[in-house]
Amino acid sequence: MSDSNTPAPSLYAAREPIFPRRVSGNFRSLKWVLLTLMLGVYYITPWLRWDRGPELPDQAVLLDLGGRRFFFFWIEIWPHEFYFVAGLLVMAGLGLFLFTSALGRVWCGYACPQTVWTDLYILVERWIEGDRNARLRLHRQKKMDFRKARLRITKWTVWFLIGLATGGAWVFYFTDAPTLLVDLVTLNAHPVAYTTMLVLTLTTFFFGGFAREQICIYACPWPRIQAAMMDEDTLTIGYRDWRGEARGKGKNREGLGDCIDCAACVNVCPMGIDIRDGQQMACITCGLCIDACDDMMDKVGKPRGLIDYLALSDETREREGHEPRSVWKHIFRPRVILYTSLWSLVGIGLVFALFIRPEIEMTVAPVRNPTFVTLSDGSIRNTYDVRLLNKRGESRPFRITLTGNEYLRVQLEGTPYETVDVPANETHLQKVYVIAPRGSEPAESERVDFRFWVEDLTTGDRAHNDTIFNGRAN
Repeated sequence: MSDSNTPAPSLYAAREPIFPRRVSGNFRSLKWVLLTLMLGVYYITPWLRWDRGPELPDQAVLLDLGGRRFFFFWIEIWPHEFYFVAGLLVMAGLGLFLFTSALGRVWCGYACPQTVWTDLYILVERWIEGDRNARLRLHRQKKMDFRKARLRITKWTVWFLIGLATGGAWVFYFTDAPTLLVDLVTLNAHPVAYTTMLVLTLTTFFFGGFAREQICIYACPWPRIQAAMMDEDTLTIGYRDWRGEARGKGKNREGLGDCIDCAACVNVCPMGIDIRDGQQMACITCGLCIDACDDMMDKVGKPRGLIDYLALSDETREREGHEPRSVWKHIFRPRVILYTSLWSLVGIGLVFALFIRPEIEMTVAPVRNPTFVTLSDGSIRNTYDVRLLNKRGESRPFRITLTGNEYLRVQLEGTPYETVDVPANETHLQKVYVIAPRGSEPAESERVDFRFWVEDLTTGDRAHNDTIFNGRAN
């Protein structure tokens, strides 16, 4: 019997930090290019200038929450045009399905923000503390001496500054970046700006510096969804065990495969997995294990491709010594073509809607309390709330008229004219009266259809809205 004083074994294993080794190769180079491009776009975009007139900041990309609008260079999205945002989200979802069905978790390996910032943090860690073996020794060193403290503080400081730049870049998208930067430095910015920056700084610092692969494994839902997007023809990273096994080292390789069991593929993996164990949920298909294995195959004089992008459907062919099907045959298959077609249709629809939308818009709401008013001369008057939207960067004169019945005439509240000035980038509410003379058809009918027109007198752009006139018969 066991001693009752013996403590029960722990069911929890403490996380062992992963220290990926530096690797070079085609996939590592591709990741560096994409990392530089994406971080450059993220940090630089708020500083791009675009003339938006005297009423708005001259910023190319701007999320104007106060005005409830989104600006992207020459494109301006208003609140009632949210279908553009919805369409972009649909395209993003279909694009994710498309790339996953064709190339597995390629998004996770190359473009996911968690991957990008983690790559950057690991790069900083390697610059300061050294490559994998040096970082392992430092981690396992129990004593906190001056050198270890100096390296840790230096690394964490750089990490924090990267997180601060990340949070700072995000808030710059919501207002004029140069003005906000001055306000932040002089402590005159709104508390919301400081709070947002602090939250994003701390989350970036923690996710990229400490959580790393745990976010991908435990927090992200995509690894659990991706299986529905993949099939046996999906190209994903795998190990050709029929070529590599049995593993072994040494000069005498009789009965052994090409794998020399050097663990290079494990040492470079940012997720800390062994791809030779087969497909795993933690694999983000970043391709670094391919670079490491190819480099080792070159050194031992073996063909590249022991670890490679491959499809399960080619396993039988390759085991029998045949060439795998071409990459294009794997990519251009019904599922991928369907996702590509849907993605393209949504994109074409959004572009078409963008180019046909008017520069001015109007909405008409009849005032029903009362339905009509009888004036002293016996004429019948209906009241309408007309909202005029001026999407231009300067104030414009709009003229309101109607068609559909020769007896009806328009009168604008507050002015004897048919025109009203609408401020730049604003919606103007104008009360409009429509009057039918006594004894006329509209005055005596239950309802008469007609059409409001609004015309921009500067550009000649026009918009219309159909509505009804209520007479005394109702």
